[in-house]
Amino acid sequence: MTDTGKMTPDSSILIAGAGTFGLSTAYHLAKAGYKNITVLEKSPTIPSPLSAGNDLNKILRAEYEDPFYTNLALQAMREWKHNPVFAPYYHETGYLLCTSAAAPEKSKRSLAKSLSSISSHPAWQGGVIHPVNERDDIRTLAPALDGPMHGWTGYLNKLAGYAHAADALRATHAACRALGVTFHLGDGVMELLYKDHTNNVCIGARAASGAVHTADVVVLALGAALGTVLGLVGRQITARAWSVGHVQLSEEEAGRLKGIPVTYARDLGFFFEPDEKTRLLKVCPAGAGYTNFVKNDSEASPVSVPPEDSGWIPASDEATIRKLLGETLPALADRPIVDKKLCWCADTADTEYIIDFVPGKTGVMVVSGDSGHAYKMLPVVGSWVKDVLEGGSQDIPRWRWKAGQDAGGDVSWRVGESVDIKDVQDKVRG
Repeated sequence: MTDTGKMTPDSSILIAGAGTFGLSTAYHLAKAGYKNITVLEKSPTIPSPLSAGNDLNKILRAEYEDPFYTNLALQAMREWKHNPVFAPYYHETGYLLCTSAAAPEKSKRSLAKSLSSISSHPAWQGGVIHPVNERDDIRTLAPALDGPMHGWTGYLNKLAGYAHAADALRATHAACRALGVTFHLGDGVMELLYKDHTNNVCIGARAASGAVHTADVVVLALGAALGTVLGLVGRQITARAWSVGHVQLSEEEAGRLKGIPVTYARDLGFFFEPDEKTRLLKVCPAGAGYTNFVKNDSEASPVSVPPEDSGWIPASDEATIRKLLGETLPALADRPIVDKKLCWCADTADTEYIIDFVPGKTGVMVVSGDSGHAYKMLPVVGSWVKDVLEGGSQDIPRWRWKAGQDAGGDVSWRVGESVDIKDVQDKVRG
């Protein structure tokens, strides 16, 4: 780094966290010619069991209520389709987005806004969008869905699908290593280090092992666990979780459902085609998520952080999963739900990302606030981080530090009310 604070290819960059944001940042910096990049990751493996991206699959779609994100997601989709690092993990099965007959008006409004964002967009012209106005439309578009689905309305978007999530993170890790990025696995950041007692100039970080890593810039990409290292982030980042479950299928069952679109009833939940290797069908209930508020010495009020134990889901969510399957794939509705877990994300009040330097400090940057809609950006989000590092400031207001904001406001596409896990009475494991 030069005397004026400008980045150079020899600038030392320390990235804390090897999830979606951290790996993408390392990848784009290394591709741009930066030679001194180190990544610290608490887990001995990539992806980390705690990473929101450590999953069988994630939805890849570009329709948003806000055109700003529609265009960014289209950039990401192009990379998913054409970049050899990511393309092997993208499956363009289509995206069936509907509301059930019992859906609240909020869900219907959200779907209408999503459809509006793509209906006149050039990327979706020429038979890419297929309306769903009655049950027979679904029979034509996705005949393997043999449940009643009475009153379901919405559309099928063919320019969409899913990614093999954990596999794509592994591929990004391999690409980073090939580009010269250094990884220290099983040794996450414990604390930031500063030049003097004022704690204003960050000079690196101390890892759990006690190892000291100095750097010109520290990038904190710690997801929902950010508050454990940077307490002053406060409640602008809230750890929030959603339930994930799976159904084990036979070879014949998996074959019959191969190629089905990602199916999402806004008010019930969503599922994917079965995984080819494991024959697991991932299914997730809709909801407003779960928090885990605990006292934090640096905050007057409790903050939400991921707990140690997330290998369960609430009984009410399992019931919603079974209702969704009963509507779409009734033969699976009574099957055991296996590999259950809570998937923890870093939520912001406005569901906008934070990609910014920490105010009042030099040499430390935060990349967080995935808010449940960041994995699709894996191929491109690191380029946005690089732009801020090189420019010295965040020029996009919506991605700036959000001091004073309390994450947890009403979000248009989420149904129900958020609940703290301490108030969940029935926890179902398996």
